[in-house]
Amino acid sequence: MSKPLRWLAREITVPPFSNEAAGELGALLEMVSLGGTLAMPHCRPMPTIGKRCFELRVNDRDQTWRVIYHVATDAVVILEVFSKKSQRTPHQVVERCRKRLKRHGQDR
Repeated sequence: MSKPLRWLAREITVPPFSNEAAGELGALLEMVSLGGTLAMPHCRPMPTIGKRCFELRVNDRDQTWRVIYHVATDAVVILEVFSKKSQRTPHQVVERCRKRLKRHGQDR
Protein backbone atom coordinates (compact mmCIF):
# COMPACT_ATOMS: atom_id res chain seq x y z
CA MET A 1 0.00 0.00 0.00
CA SER A 2 1.28 3.43 -0.92
CA LYS A 3 2.03 6.09 1.71
CA PRO A 4 1.08 9.65 0.83
CA LEU A 5 3.76 12.33 0.51
CA ARG A 6 3.40 15.08 3.10
CA TRP A 7 5.09 18.35 2.12
CA LEU A 8 5.23 20.67 5.11
CA ALA A 9 3.12 23.58 3.87
CA ARG A 10 4.58 27.05 4.36
CA GLU A 11 7.85 25.54 5.56
CA ILE A 12 9.34 24.20 2.33
CA THR A 13 9.69 26.03 -0.94
CA VAL A 14 10.03 23.71 -3.91
CA PRO A 15 12.93 24.94 -6.03
CA PRO A 16 12.82 25.47 -9.79
CA PHE A 17 13.67 21.92 -10.88
CA SER A 18 14.14 21.24 -14.57
CA ASN A 19 11.55 18.87 -16.07
CA GLU A 20 14.11 16.04 -16.03
CA ALA A 21 15.04 16.58 -12.37
CA ALA A 22 11.37 16.89 -11.35
CA GLY A 23 10.64 13.62 -13.14
CA GLU A 24 13.55 11.87 -11.42
CA LEU A 25 12.50 13.19 -8.00
CA GLY A 26 8.91 12.09 -8.61
CA ALA A 27 10.01 8.57 -9.56
CA LEU A 28 12.29 8.27 -6.50
CA LEU A 29 9.61 9.54 -4.11
CA GLU A 30 7.07 7.17 -5.65
CA MET A 31 9.42 4.23 -5.01
CA VAL A 32 9.80 5.34 -1.38
CA SER A 33 6.04 5.81 -0.93
CA LEU A 34 5.49 2.26 -2.21
CA GLY A 35 7.85 0.90 0.43
CA GLY A 36 10.92 0.58 -1.77
CA THR A 37 14.42 0.95 -0.40
CA LEU A 38 16.81 3.27 -2.19
CA ALA A 39 20.60 3.26 -1.87
CA MET A 40 23.61 5.20 -3.11
CA PRO A 41 24.01 7.05 -5.36
CA HIS A 42 20.37 8.17 -5.07
CA CYS A 43 19.83 8.03 -1.34
CA ARG A 44 21.64 7.80 1.97
CA PRO A 45 20.44 7.50 5.56
CA MET A 46 20.55 10.60 7.76
CA PRO A 47 20.69 9.26 11.35
CA THR A 48 22.01 12.62 12.54
CA ILE A 49 18.51 13.98 11.89
CA GLY A 50 16.49 11.04 13.20
CA LYS A 51 15.34 7.48 12.74
CA ARG A 52 14.03 6.66 9.27
CA CYS A 53 15.39 9.93 7.83
CA PHE A 54 17.09 9.95 4.44
CA GLU A 55 18.61 12.31 1.88
CA LEU A 56 17.71 11.96 -1.80
CA ARG A 57 20.14 13.24 -4.42
CA VAL A 58 18.80 14.69 -7.64
CA ASN A 59 21.21 16.04 -10.24
CA ASP A 60 19.96 18.97 -12.26
CA ARG A 61 21.55 21.01 -15.01
CA ASP A 62 24.18 22.92 -13.03
CA GLN A 63 23.45 21.90 -9.44
CA THR A 64 22.57 19.02 -7.21
CA TRP A 65 19.36 19.11 -5.19
CA ARG A 66 18.88 17.32 -1.89
CA VAL A 67 15.54 16.28 -0.44
CA ILE A 68 15.51 15.26 3.22
CA TYR A 69 12.58 13.02 4.12
CA HIS A 70 11.28 10.91 7.00
CA VAL A 71 9.43 7.63 6.53
CA ALA A 72 6.62 7.83 9.10
CA THR A 73 4.13 5.03 9.70
CA ASP A 74 1.40 6.86 7.75
CA ALA A 75 3.30 9.03 5.23
CA VAL A 76 6.60 10.08 3.71
CA VAL A 77 7.26 13.51 5.23
CA ILE A 78 9.40 15.93 3.20
CA LEU A 79 11.48 17.87 5.72
CA GLU A 80 13.68 20.01 3.46
CA VAL A 81 14.69 20.68 -0.15
CA PHE A 82 17.93 22.53 -0.87
CA SER A 83 20.84 22.87 -3.27
CA LYS A 84 23.94 21.23 -1.88
CA LYS A 85 27.25 22.80 -2.78
CA SER A 86 29.66 20.88 -0.51
CA GLN A 87 30.25 17.36 0.78
CA ARG A 88 28.72 18.03 4.18
CA THR A 89 25.08 18.81 4.84
CA PRO A 90 24.99 22.34 6.30
CA HIS A 91 24.48 22.40 10.07
CA GLN A 92 21.51 24.78 9.79
CA VAL A 93 19.75 22.32 7.44
CA VAL A 94 20.27 19.44 9.90
CA GLU A 95 18.95 21.56 12.79
CA ARG A 96 15.94 22.77 10.78
CA CYS A 97 15.07 19.16 9.86
CA ARG A 98 15.39 18.01 13.47
CA LYS A 99 13.02 20.76 14.61
CA ARG A 100 10.50 19.96 11.88
CA LEU A 101 10.69 16.25 12.64
CA LYS A 102 10.06 16.90 16.34
CA ARG A 103 7.26 19.39 15.65
CA HIS A 104 5.46 17.11 13.21
CA GLY A 105 5.76 13.91 15.19
CA GLN A 106 8.56 11.43 14.57
CA ASP A 107 6.45 8.30 14.96
CA ARG A 108 3.43 9.27 12.89
